[in-house]
Amino acid sequence: MRSFLPLALIGALTLVIVACSSQPVPTPEPAPAPDTSSLPSRYQHARDGAPPMPIDAADVHDAVPRPDPILTVGNMSPYTIDGVTYEVLDDHTEYRVRGTASWYGAKFHGHETSNGEIYNLYLASAAHKTLPIPCYARVTNLANGKSIIVRVNDRGPFHSDRVIDLSYGAAVKLGYMEAGTTEVEVAVLNVVGVDDRRGSVAGDYRYLQLGAYSTISSAQRLQDKLQELLESPVFVSEVQSGESLLYRVRVGPMTRPGEIQDVQELLRTAGYDGGQPLP
Repeated sequence: MRSFLPLALIGALTLVIVACSSQPVPTPEPAPAPDTSSLPSRYQHARDGAPPMPIDAADVHDAVPRPDPILTVGNMSPYTIDGVTYEVLDDHTEYRVRGTASWYGAKFHGHETSNGEIYNLYLASAAHKTLPIPCYARVTNLANGKSIIVRVNDRGPFHSDRVIDLSYGAAVKLGYMEAGTTEVEVAVLNVVGVDDRRGSVAGDYRYLQLGAYSTISSAQRLQDKLQELLESPVFVSEVQSGESLLYRVRVGPMTRPGEIQDVQELLRTAGYDGGQPLP
């Protein structure tokens, strides 16, 4: 036997249901994003990796050795990274070492290397902890016998178990890009006519670079913050990188003995890195 609710009660329940259904469902507000505006960053990408458009080994060619002078820029010695101190070699003519090679790519593409050159991940270049820069080396993959001549123009890799960090292109040429690392032999090429000017007036530092940005607004924000902190001039300069412009934030020129070290210490105390010294 069915039971029936009084019509009045049914109406009341209907009103309650309609009223409840007309109330918007509360949506939790997202947590506020952390404020990173005061943290200078040299790179646009948080992680490194391969470029969107891969290349074949046939597309990568040996670096062509030339007698570039070895200047003070990029060759500060000793220098300290993550609590470890490194000394750039005075004599590298007989350098031949075997060890692990890694590679670096898209995160650093278009940015300056340790001696101020623009990193191009498709070219045959490399980073090394202690070789003078620039110099040239033949790197041979011991697993398959493939080799390439690279231009050493950057510092790294700062891992105790690795001897050299090759460009993405060089890693493709040696056949270990997908594996990430491989065992190699690194042999420096002796180039006739290289002038070692480290310690000379021509190699002295006069500027610090604190960042390179793809937008001028980002560069100007850092410029404004640094100028409030420093007495030395802070300026933004443009550099062409491929088809785009980079905006570099630099401090200087500095001419007083010890001035650049004083500025670096002030920057570190304020929470910035010490910048990249340039001549």
